Amino acid sequence: MKNKRVVIALSGGVDSSVAALLLKNDGYEVIGLFMKNWHNQEVTISNECPWLEDSYDAVMVCQKLKIPFQTIDLSNEYKERIVDYMFEEYSKGRTPNPDILCNREIKFDLFLNIALSLGADYIATGHYCQKSVKTIGNKKINQLLMGKDSKKDQSYFLCQLNQYQLDKTLFPIGHLEKSEVRQIAKKEGLVTAEKKDSQGLCFIGKVRLPDFLQQKLKPIKGDVIQVPNSLEIYKNYNLKNSSIDNFDTSLSFPYNYKINDGSKIGIHKGAHFYTVGQRKGIAIGGTKEPLFVLKTNVDNNVIYVGEGNCHPGLYRKALRVSSNQVHWIREDLKLNDNQTMNVKARIRYRQSLFEAKLFQRKEYLYVIFDEFQSSVTPGQFVAWYNGNELIGSGIILE
Repeated sequence: MKNKRVVIALSGGVDSSVAALLLKNDGYEVIGLFMKNWHNQEVTISNECPWLEDSYDAVMVCQKLKIPFQTIDLSNEYKERIVDYMFEEYSKGRTPNPDILCNREIKFDLFLNIALSLGADYIATGHYCQKSVKTIGNKKINQLLMGKDSKKDQSYFLCQLNQYQLDKTLFPIGHLEKSEVRQIAKKEGLVTAEKKDSQGLCFIGKVRLPDFLQQKLKPIKGDVIQVPNSLEIYKNYNLKNSSIDNFDTSLSFPYNYKINDGSKIGIHKGAHFYTVGQRKGIAIGGTKEPLFVLKTNVDNNVIYVGEGNCHPGLYRKALRVSSNQVHWIREDLKLNDNQTMNVKARIRYRQSLFEAKLFQRKEYLYVIFDEFQSSVTPGQFVAWYNGNELIGSGIILE
């Protein structure tokens, strides 16, 4: 790998630190680059993920490895591409995934372009995923594979990457278990060896999400309606045909509740502050089991809740993605109208993969699961796999 230059995204954590170490040991010319993407500490929970401490740790790792270090400030771009988008989505009753957007818009776009301007051949990150390259015909195909450590696999967060981005990226720790990464860091005396993994929004840290959202989204009191689990629409739903040959597309729609489908049990602070499947923050007692958000209606400022995590309103067999929101990492596998594909899919990070079938129609791609899925959330991403290869994704419509 002599003369091949790699710019690595250093976060100040153990994963990217060990990734930099392994690259250097493999003979690459490595440059560490730390991204500062957030300034406002008012809504950040102190000492959980302060960017200043992270940058110091990144500097110390580079000094230890004797590699160059630079900091870049992308806070304006981050606000425009990620934070403003989050506010917009929440205001419409959808729940965005900032980590996936951050990878698509910041790390593998802006950061990649900056790295290439520094003469890099590749960028690298500390993600727990792997890349493989194969040739089909005369065409080179980059495959995005799950990480070896199934508990830490982060391929889902990269579900919006394209072939060009993958071609320019290395994942040095994807073949390792997390425990092995920490052992390497400890053995080499890296300052990040025992450092806890960061939590929260990408590059912002652990935040009080209501406080974060209230910077722009104002509280508006509205009704909380509790829906009984014996509602007739649940019985009708279970009678619908979910076989691909005779698929009832209405299975992909959320339940359409009306005020008189339940009883008012309290007041909330604003429908845009809640998300499907949410348990904490409802702040209404008096039930044997916890309450869960079944649906939000931001137009009427109403949230519908159900008692217990087995409430039928939490579960659906199918979802849909607008055709213009469907993204194929493996463009050679893209479905044409009326084509189907058997896949395994997930609708959130760390969720198990479930057997599913894709059904492409002109306006929508339908994802039909073999098993009922809990808390299908509009604005989140569904990602589909062929074996351990992530081949595509899309934004859940409703």
